[in-house]
Amino acid sequence: MVQQKSEAVRPVGAARRRDSSPPASGARAGGRPITSVARALALLEELRESERDLGVNELARRIGVSPSTASRLLGTLESAGMVQRDEQGPFRLGLGLVTLADRVLARLDLRALARPVLVELMERTGETATLSVPGEREAITVDSVPSQSSVVSMARLGRPSVAHATAVGKVMLAFGGGPLPRERDLKALTERTITDRAQLAAEVQSVRRMGYGMVFGEREMDVNAIAAPVFDRAGALAAILGLQGPANRLEDPQRLLGELRDGAATLTRALGAGR
Repeated sequence: MVQQKSEAVRPVGAARRRDSSPPASGARAGGRPITSVARALALLEELRESERDLGVNELARRIGVSPSTASRLLGTLESAGMVQRDEQGPFRLGLGLVTLADRVLARLDLRALARPVLVELMERTGETATLSVPGEREAITVDSVPSQSSVVSMARLGRPSVAHATAVGKVMLAFGGGPLPRERDLKALTERTITDRAQLAAEVQSVRRMGYGMVFGEREMDVNAIAAPVFDRAGALAAILGLQGPANRLEDPQRLLGELRDGAATLTRALGAGR
């Protein structure tokens, strides 16, 4: 997302502490999924994937339950701060999730190791530097240092990469060991998004061969980006460093490749790898 810079953007702080509830009866690690928990998680997933707030009826339809069931689940999630809404309006993800996310991120030594690398990348290139970590299906942005330019491409923390439409996502596909998305999942986000699975496979093979990935307005028309992998001591993908900027300024992301590779090599060494 490109925006005119007005003031520093900081991650949202911890949500108000709430009383914790006892675990649901019958819950146990490794057991069969509890239907109500699975449905609640499905609601959160739908809200995460949506670019807009969603009402009870729409959410019920999406996860295949009755509106009354969805309403009860949402009420429970709302009381815990996991979802929120304005008065009786549609729902969105709640600030309670930020508290949980902060606890997870606080335990990632990777962020502390990467922070000076991100700062140096931004200073050397003038563009927004990002750190993403691989998940089960996609990489998640966990830290960023925004450009100091008046027009800046902002990276949203916690935002998952789109595997076929972001530089980070392509690196994840090339080095993360996971399968390519199904053809029906290759949705066009702009006129430049890759929507053909064979074309995506060729692109991922190229990323693997070159050691970096690029996009030119494939998720957002006005954003170009480049990303490179960071490996741990076992040679597995540990993180992905990225640089992104407005397309009219960063017309050729490859010109930042030297700085990006330096940063990736520095962080890889910090993780104990010999690359």
